[in-house]
Amino acid sequence: MSVSNSSVAAVPPPFALAASLLPLLPLQLMLGACLREICDRHPHIFDRLGPYAGKRFGLEPTDLPIAFVLEPRRINPQVRAVRTLPHGIDARIAGPLAALIGMVEGSYDGDALFFSRDIQVEGDMEAVIALRNAIDDSRIDLLAESVAWLGPLRLLVERFLRIVVGAPSVRQ
Repeated sequence: MSVSNSSVAAVPPPFALAASLLPLLPLQLMLGACLREICDRHPHIFDRLGPYAGKRFGLEPTDLPIAFVLEPRRINPQVRAVRTLPHGIDARIAGPLAALIGMVEGSYDGDALFFSRDIQVEGDMEAVIALRNAIDDSRIDLLAESVAWLGPLRLLVERFLRIVVGAPSVRQ
């Protein structure tokens, strides 16, 4: 999978290839730990979703052979790694992984990415806007908080992930 004409960095092909060969279970376990960490640090993140809390969002990095299904329910929210998005997704957001992460962290402007066609959004636009507002309000440093559970290794792993993903650091 390649990203053409994008102003956002793509995951290097060797890492994308590795992602296509690795089983999803270890990634799934890490995603669960990351989501629990984020929910513990930001317990009200999904409150702002209102009637959209029951929606299923498909997050599809265009530079990886993996996608994610986010179910941001107030009780037992889940994120799953999948090879392809299943049918029945309420909204799909696709673009380079760095753009998807950057939108969450605030280092990229979602509107600018949309209008430059670096990301594509399909489906329930009101749900996407509600999700974006909920995430914007929480001011999450996604990569840093996702690896916080690694303790002393977290800074090293975060730096490595930022390089691989091409996501800018949000720290001053």
